[in-house]
Amino acid sequence: MDLTQGTEEEKVVRAKKMMLWFGIVSLTMGFAGWTSAYIVSSKREDWISDLELPQAFFVSTAIIILSSITYWMAKASIKKENQKQATIFLTTTLALGITFIVLQFIGFSQMLKNGYYFTGPTSNIKMSYVFLLAAVHIAHVLAGLITLLVVMVQQLRGKYTSGKMLGLELGATFWHFLDFIWVYLILFMYFMK
Repeated sequence: MDLTQGTEEEKVVRAKKMMLWFGIVSLTMGFAGWTSAYIVSSKREDWISDLELPQAFFVSTAIIILSSITYWMAKASIKKENQKQATIFLTTTLALGITFIVLQFIGFSQMLKNGYYFTGPTSNIKMSYVFLLAAVHIAHVLAGLITLLVVMVQQLRGKYTSGKMLGLELGATFWHFLDFIWVYLILFMYFMK
């Protein structure tokens, strides 16, 4: 396929999708590096193998999966030209995204209450990785919430139709990626003792 062919609009769409995928691949490599370092560090003598992840992390996992479903439903609603329902689903996704972040901080407070710290004399390398992985993911979810807000504003302005929804598609792809990354991280941290 010759990428120089097509209308100007088709070229812009391809370029925007390609840039998003470059970003996703880059983020995937970052998380792969951190989880690889986690694996290598697990061979240390001071590694804690009996650590239990906070319950809030598991609840937040269900929340972020649900948010991916509501984002998908918003996209499906726009395909059916049901703008009101799409707005409701986007608003629900935003609320679920914020709930996810709140639950992550509750998880952090549960770890602190159990005497686990990111750094300092009472910290350990495993907990530092758990804090790091979760915190970096939260930073990306914040970026996802910003993109979601942009999508919502565009939706309220009537910019999306069944034939024109590039911004929503890009936002949804990034959001689903964040969902996938968190599910990967929680399973990784749970099973990688």
